[in-house]
Amino acid sequence: MKIAIITETFLPSTDGVVTRLKACIRYFLREGHDVRVIAPDLGVYEFEGAKIDGLPATTLPFYRSKKFALPNRNVKDLLLNYNPDVVHVVNPAILGASGVYYADKLGYPMIASYHTNVAKYLDYYKLSPFKGLIWWYFRKLHNKAELNLCTSNTVKGELEQHGIERVHVWKRGVDTELFHPNKYDREMRDRLTNNQSDKRLLLYVGRLAAEKEIEKIRSVLERSDDFVLGIVGDGPHRKTLENHFKGTNTVFTGLLHGEELAAAFASSDVFVFPSTTETLGLVISEAMASGLPLVAAESGPTCEQIRDNHNGLLYDSTKAGDFTETVLKFEDETLRKRLAKAAHEEIADLGWDSQSGQVLSYYKEIANTQKKKVM
Repeated sequence: MKIAIITETFLPSTDGVVTRLKACIRYFLREGHDVRVIAPDLGVYEFEGAKIDGLPATTLPFYRSKKFALPNRNVKDLLLNYNPDVVHVVNPAILGASGVYYADKLGYPMIASYHTNVAKYLDYYKLSPFKGLIWWYFRKLHNKAELNLCTSNTVKGELEQHGIERVHVWKRGVDTELFHPNKYDREMRDRLTNNQSDKRLLLYVGRLAAEKEIEKIRSVLERSDDFVLGIVGDGPHRKTLENHFKGTNTVFTGLLHGEELAAAFASSDVFVFPSTTETLGLVISEAMASGLPLVAAESGPTCEQIRDNHNGLLYDSTKAGDFTETVLKFEDETLRKRLAKAAHEEIADLGWDSQSGQVLSYYKEIANTQKKKVM
C-alpha cells in the first residue's frame, strides 16, 4: 500500500507521538509498503526510506518552544501527486485540519488518531471556557474519518462521550531492546545525582509544561535528604521549573535521546509521573521496560498500565500531600526492588510490532471503502 501520514509533529521533535510513528513507519517499510509523511518543515526530509514533505512552520503565541505548520492548501497537491491508498491524520488540529479536509474531499480512505488531551490542558492556561468549542472542533474533524484511534480505554470512553464515532484503542508498545535494566551507567547516575549517587534518584522524563504538574516533586526533596531528582526534557515551562527547584538537589539535562535516554532510565531508582492529563504516557512503558517502579497520579490511562503496589504506586491527586507521602514509601528499598522487578517483567515482551501490525490491519480494512471524489 501507499500510506500517507499527516502529522502535527515529527522529526527532529521527540515525544510519544513521534516515537510511535517512527516504530510504525519502520514496520510498514519492512512489510513492503510505501510511506510518505507530511509534517511541519523542521529540516528533516527523510526517515529510513520514507520521504518527508515539509510545510512552512512557525511558532504560535501560546507555545513558543515548538514550531507548528498552519493549515495549507499544498496538502491537496501533495496528496494528489502521491495518490495514497490510505491517509492517516495524526492528532488533527492545525496542519491536520487540512489533512482531514483534503483527504475527505478527494475521497481517500482516512484514519485519524487522538493523542493529546487538549481540552484538559486548557485548565492550566486559564482557557477552560473554550472546552466546549475545542470538543466541537475535534468532533467535526474526527467524524470525517472512517476510523478513529486513541491510546487507552479511558480516552475512548471520553471521546465517545463527546460524540466522536468509530473509536478503537491503539495498543501500546515500547522498544524493549533499547529500554532495559542492563543499560545502567555509573557516569549517567553521577550526572543525574550531581555526584550524590548513594541517594535515591527520582526521574522525570517528558515535556516541561505547566499541565505536567512537575512542581509538586519539590515537596519530596524538602521532606527527605535521601532523594535527589533528575529532570530530562525541555519545553515552555523549563525556566519556571529551574527557578522553582533552585536550592534543591535537582539536575536538568535537557533533551536526551537513544542510548543516553535509556541510560538515564536504567540508572535511576524511581520514575515520578505527576501528570493527570495524559492519554497514555509512553514514558511509563519506557520506565517499566528499564526496570523502574513508578509513582503516578491515579487516573484512567495510568490505571490501565500501573497496578498499585505491584509495579508501582498510585496517589490520589485530589488529596493534599498524598504525592509526597507516596514517594516517601520508596525509602523502603525492599519495596522498591519488588516493584521494579514486577515492572520490568510485565512489559519485557511488549515491543512495537504488535501495535504497528494492528494499525496496518486497520489501513487494509478501510483501503477500499471509498471511490475518489472529483474536486
